Amino acid sequence: MKRPGQTMAGGMLLLALTCAASSSRHSPVTRYAAAKPAGVLDAAAGEVTFNRDIAPILYRSCAGCHRPGESGPFSLLSYEDAKSHARQIAAVTRSRFMPPWLPDPGEPKFADDLRLPEEQIALIQAWLEQGAPEGRPVDLPARPKYVEGWQLGKPDVIVKAAKPFALAAGGADNYWNFVFRAPVDGTRWLKAIEIRPGDKRLVHHANVLVDREQNARHQEKEPGSGFAGMELTIESEVFDPDSHFLFWKPGSAPYVEPEGMALRLDKDTDLVLNTHLQPSGKPESLQPSLGLYFTPKSATMHPILLQLENDAMLDIPPGEKKFLVSDEFKLPVDVEVLAIYPHAHYLGKDLQAAARLPHGTSKNLIHISNWDLNWQAVFRYAEPVVLPKGTTISMKFIYDNSSDNIRNPNMPPKRVVAGNRASDEMAHLWLQVLPRNSSGSNVDPRMTLQEAMARHKLQKSPEDFEAHYNLAALLMGRGQIEEAIGQFREANRIRPNQPTVNNALGAAFLAAGRVEESIAHLTAALNARPDYFDAHYNLGNALASLADFKGALAEFQAAVRLRPADANAEANLGSALAETGNVRDAKLHFERALRLNPNNELARENLQQLSGVSNSNPR
Repeated sequence: MKRPGQTMAGGMLLLALTCAASSSRHSPVTRYAAAKPAGVLDAAAGEVTFNRDIAPILYRSCAGCHRPGESGPFSLLSYEDAKSHARQIAAVTRSRFMPPWLPDPGEPKFADDLRLPEEQIALIQAWLEQGAPEGRPVDLPARPKYVEGWQLGKPDVIVKAAKPFALAAGGADNYWNFVFRAPVDGTRWLKAIEIRPGDKRLVHHANVLVDREQNARHQEKEPGSGFAGMELTIESEVFDPDSHFLFWKPGSAPYVEPEGMALRLDKDTDLVLNTHLQPSGKPESLQPSLGLYFTPKSATMHPILLQLENDAMLDIPPGEKKFLVSDEFKLPVDVEVLAIYPHAHYLGKDLQAAARLPHGTSKNLIHISNWDLNWQAVFRYAEPVVLPKGTTISMKFIYDNSSDNIRNPNMPPKRVVAGNRASDEMAHLWLQVLPRNSSGSNVDPRMTLQEAMARHKLQKSPEDFEAHYNLAALLMGRGQIEEAIGQFREANRIRPNQPTVNNALGAAFLAAGRVEESIAHLTAALNARPDYFDAHYNLGNALASLADFKGALAEFQAAVRLRPADANAEANLGSALAETGNVRDAKLHFERALRLNPNNELARENLQQLSGVSNSNPR
């Protein structure tokens, strides 16, 4: 009789994005020709009018937010609307506070750049100075046609939060997480997720995290209730690094992934909507929805999110105007950079990212000389930025903790350190990159990047739990078991009661033949999380290896209760039943395993062996 096997080894634990941003795209609108440059207006017809000159600018660059039902505080669709705010429009465009666009001009170019050309700003100033005339009706272009409701059309599936969240009238900002059960029976591919967070006045930003192991559910007090928290850690038992920016911010449109870069959605996957909510002065209720848009085309390109950060350096004394935080990462493979997301809080002043190529030249990736947390965004490049192996990516963030910083939340200034509160600080730079495989290499370049990133983080922060865990999982996948055990042990030392790391360390000990040590950690995992399928499965294997088939039987029964559609658990339960003499039930579970997976070798061989066993005295 073949014994139970196929240990569920520990997998990848990835730190997901914490402070969400938005796509920089605005709602689809009708495009108009650029307004005439101020310097070329006919002197005889030098009057600047709303209908001919200003409406095209507002329709193209402002009305996406400034229209009924959107986040702008007033509409700019009519002449009356615009005239009543003419002085304000001139002031905020002259200072470039509006339209909101953080990156400085220059290379590289970003898609959907909202920056107004100088000549359009000059037109607005001239219009105000001339008394904001309306102009001839014939010159007024048609109003832009916006898509009402779902911006991408009717979704294939709509999922709604199980329960609304009650937002208090006042107090500090709230960070609330809604957990959505994925409405699929098997693997599907998503080309877009459209986020409808509820009343847009109340939502600063929101982002979706993919939870393939249903870990977020454990933080809910009851199913569907959601839970608080700004920073989320999403665990995965397989190599599945973060890959897509899935964000919403007022005025942004849902992003449709390029062909070949669809997002995989599996059965039993959860989608976690992390929202930043702002009180309105009266009690409110929000119940977000997600619109899912599927594609029949599976992913053929697999991007990955890289993070540079150095929160450990963040200890900013009061009065300091140019506090520098930096980080560098050397690329172990060729990549194409698709998008970039820098993040700091209110003390952030000057944020810059650059790439130093192997031959010594430098290339700007983004420069924001006047950071504003309220307009943070994911910035997608108009064309991918190609960076060869050996390129060093660097971030240099400057913080201003003086009273001259009008965004400083503390007056007088106070010492500020890293943390999750808005009054704390962060120094994060995320890049979405598409790695290229080296010629003749069979190694997934994402794994090469993940290993390099984990080792880089540990050089800076030896107490980084996620880095130890991720590195251990990668080593485990390569069969470097003893080195993996060392890294899992470090992760376990940092968080001794964390069930995932106890399960992973137990699985590693089991793979190394150190069964007693394995059982201790698997038991610890189950003490922390009694419904942990992998830990029950692995403990069953460990006990079976010691010929404790009665103990193994109980663990495999628990595993099958938790995942009745798992063929391996069914096959191992059949093996444990056979070893304890219950041949009749063993056959039933082998047959069930083969129905679930006709290629299950353990079930097939054991069932063939049992076919010659007499059932004259079945138990």
